[in-house]
Amino acid sequence: MPAKREPLTLAPLRAFADELRAWREQAGLTKAELSRELRYTSQYVGQVEDCKNLPSRKFAEDCDAHFTTNGVFQRLWKTLSNTRRLAYLPKGFPEYLERERRANTMKIFSPMLVHGLFQTQETINAIMSTASDGESASGVAEQRVERQRQVFDRVSPPTIFLVLDEGILYRRIGSKEDHRDQLRHLLTLAERAHVMVQIVPQDCGYYPGLTGGFIVLTLEDGSRAAYTESAGSGVFVDEPGQTAEFDVRFDMIRGRAKSHDESLIMIRKAMENL
Repeated sequence: MPAKREPLTLAPLRAFADELRAWREQAGLTKAELSRELRYTSQYVGQVEDCKNLPSRKFAEDCDAHFTTNGVFQRLWKTLSNTRRLAYLPKGFPEYLERERRANTMKIFSPMLVHGLFQTQETINAIMSTASDGESASGVAEQRVERQRQVFDRVSPPTIFLVLDEGILYRRIGSKEDHRDQLRHLLTLAERAHVMVQIVPQDCGYYPGLTGGFIVLTLEDGSRAAYTESAGSGVFVDEPGQTAEFDVRFDMIRGRAKSHDESLIMIRKAMENL
């Protein structure tokens, strides 16, 4: 089994390895003896303890059971897993996510794809299948699904204004059925009281939003933050002057869009044309 090295996750990986070594030595076991008792190869146990391989969730559970801990290895594994997900994210996105969890209003403009918060699992899988690093893609996919839960399953979810370009309705991602399910999912979310979806029609020609998507957040204290991304590189801003520019741009784009009700009709028409 090839060793895996991830410098961005070295600190939590070392914490797991140090804890494993401490419990093993306290039990008076060699690496070979522990590997036999846990029923793992001695190479794998040695690589984990030497920070040259990543522990699996099952391995963490087995260590907790073997040493009768209070779940210390599973907690360390969770920290490592969360850190790895953050390592896969574009620059500025972790800072954005922290604000997103506290936002009471979200203004989202997406010109190329259905925004990640509104994507089905099939759409996420189809997009992530093009990534060159399968493990990185898996981490991003898991993070995206968890992010959807954190936004939509809140007791008091944020008010969301989503503006999409009409071309998205006809850009098939995955199979025809996958695309139909994605449009249906978009309609379902649009029926929620706190969600407004609007479509910019293709016949409006050029408009400022075609240069790239972005998100503007308003937090409970009235402060704002914005995030934009292109070619895998993200920019997070929370300076009032800069966020105000994004806010104005969103309003200008939204002014080109159809109303919420008209936009839902456009989505249904796209489904019928599949």
